[in-house]
Amino acid sequence: MAALLPSLALTLLCLGQAVAQVPVQPDLQTEKLAGTWHLVAIVSNCPVFLKMKDGMKSATITNSFTPEGNLSMKLVWPMLDKCQEFDLSFQQSGQPGHYTGMSAQEKKDLSVVETDYSSYVITYELQQSGQEPSTSLQLLTREKDVSPELLQKFKQLFSAVHLTEDMLAILPETGECQGGTGGH
Repeated sequence: MAALLPSLALTLLCLGQAVAQVPVQPDLQTEKLAGTWHLVAIVSNCPVFLKMKDGMKSATITNSFTPEGNLSMKLVWPMLDKCQEFDLSFQQSGQPGHYTGMSAQEKKDLSVVETDYSSYVITYELQQSGQEPSTSLQLLTREKDVSPELLQKFKQLFSAVHLTEDMLAILPETGECQGGTGGH
């Protein structure tokens, strides 16, 4: 389990190419993105993600925004024997919908590509560290499941960021980690 946590943390942060090439939702209203979302699908070229993707389960993400426009994300992810919580912080970078985060090992970028605020949001992430940069698209929904139409819309974005169907994980909902606590 101890070896799995650093790998999962790296997977969460594995991302990819230049954010400037990815559109950001115009006139983003961050207050409408606040609250709970379910991570239902990820496509990524991150080597750690690709090794783990078949065993991953849906996570719950709670977004909040500071008055300055910065983003805080609390992820609750089902692990082998418990629920693991991760707190991520991103600074608004330039415009609402584009955020950056930095640690000693890496620089992270997050962009809100598209949302209807009430049912889905698609994000693009980039991680640049000592290794090759990696790219990720994530599909989050307010409900725990995803419609075939929404999944198809998500899949149409792959080629724009040089990702392929074999890099996709549709994450099953398990009912674990309800309420963001450390138990099942």
